[in-house]
Amino acid sequence: MTNTVYSSRTRKTRKMVMTAMLAAVSSVLMFFSFNVPLMPGFIKMDFSELPALIASFALGPVSGVAVCLVKNLVNLFFTTTGGVGELSNFLLGSLFVAPAGIVYRKIKGRKGALVGSLIGAAAMAVCSVFSNYYVVYPIYTAFMPMEAILGMYRAINPHVENLWQALLWFNMPFTFLKGMCSVAITFCIYKKISPIIKGQ
Repeated sequence: MTNTVYSSRTRKTRKMVMTAMLAAVSSVLMFFSFNVPLMPGFIKMDFSELPALIASFALGPVSGVAVCLVKNLVNLFFTTTGGVGELSNFLLGSLFVAPAGIVYRKIKGRKGALVGSLIGAAAMAVCSVFSNYYVVYPIYTAFMPMEAILGMYRAINPHVENLWQALLWFNMPFTFLKGMCSVAITFCIYKKISPIIKGQ
């Protein structure tokens, strides 16, 4: 009985430690953002959801969401959006990694991981349209007029008439692609690192 309790505590402690380590890696990756072709300059690519996705697969969806939370709390110290961008990033990241982890728990193996990741990436992409339209971009207009923002989209596609179109044509597919890039990398490295994370 004592050994069982000790083993349970050890697993919980290891889970907390590994979640914290992955959150630290995610926080660092969030600073290494970069521009991508065919996107306005203020939209950046980063791989900070990658450790959160790995945590969700290896440790469970709660750990994946915890990684998303910690990385955005760290980034609050460097925010340029008054915390609104970080809130949106947390919500979207959670929508990505939580379904992936939940499905993977029910359907083990590559199939479950892929199905869960696709569901999560799609949910993140669709919800990004609404979070950007109703929350993030209204805040950005305090620093940059909406016409200037739309002008950056129109420089790439002159047919953009309003913010809805800009978000649907640019942000939604970009967000989905960003999620799938994390999925592709996870599929390449997960088998090698999951035993270390799980302590096997």
